[in-house]
Amino acid sequence: MKTPKRIEPLIQDGFVDEVIRQLMSGKEASVYVVRCGEEIRCAKAYKEANKRSFRQNTDYTEGRKVKNSRRARAMEKGTRYGRKAQEESWQNAEVDALYRLAAAGVRVPRPYDFHEGVLLMELMIDSNGNAAPRLNDLALTAELSREYHRMLVAQVVRMLCAGIIHGDLSEYNVLVDSTGPVIIDLPQAIDAAANNQACKMLLRDVENLAIYFGQFAPELLATSYGMEIWSLYQSGQLHPESDLTGHFEYIEKTVNIKSILREINDTLKEEEARKLRRTVNS
Repeated sequence: MKTPKRIEPLIQDGFVDEVIRQLMSGKEASVYVVRCGEEIRCAKAYKEANKRSFRQNTDYTEGRKVKNSRRARAMEKGTRYGRKAQEESWQNAEVDALYRLAAAGVRVPRPYDFHEGVLLMELMIDSNGNAAPRLNDLALTAELSREYHRMLVAQVVRMLCAGIIHGDLSEYNVLVDSTGPVIIDLPQAIDAAANNQACKMLLRDVENLAIYFGQFAPELLATSYGMEIWSLYQSGQLHPESDLTGHFEYIEKTVNIKSILREINDTLKEEEARKLRRTVNS
């Protein structure tokens, strides 16, 4: 096929020898099957911000550190240089996450190089040697759904133990290779310890899995793996081999309405008194 413009610098610099075909075009990037010497890999070319349907927002970028203070100031001000730096930071987040997760034993594509806004990584294949399909493209039995759900929840745990939450996990960003599910698409991955939205993101990721697999195995809809995982993480008891039950007991406390109303009334009176003092003083 004709070499895409985004891949040309990689061919010129010797990272890629040939573009074989386009694998997919998603909301944030286009992915190509490429030849690198004797290896067949995939190249993820990120789309420019104005061409992406997935938008960065503070829920995902909160807690991300920028070492260069000049870049950080430019990103805050939204200058042209700052916007470019922000794009690079967004792309680098996936590269960094892949290296960290691969080292932690999480089932993600192995990263090789990141050059000129293109990520070279392992091509996941099925048992026939073809590019692995996405989870949502498969017809699942109840038994296979339970097994894949179990495997993915275990991967979510392993990710969290490595300090990372996917943030957009669903059947659309999971591949199924010859040995099971593989998690992909991580530019929005968040730092579990530095992001105030971490719990919300984790619960949403786990709920998405339950809803999808629950179509085939309805009993999964009644599980509470998300809160169980987060509770263990907060208490420092979560580890990659944690034995999960899928159940979580919510402690409900009786609310004293009269006491709450009394506190609200006292607060209002204090505020009125402060206003009165300010008026007298002025």
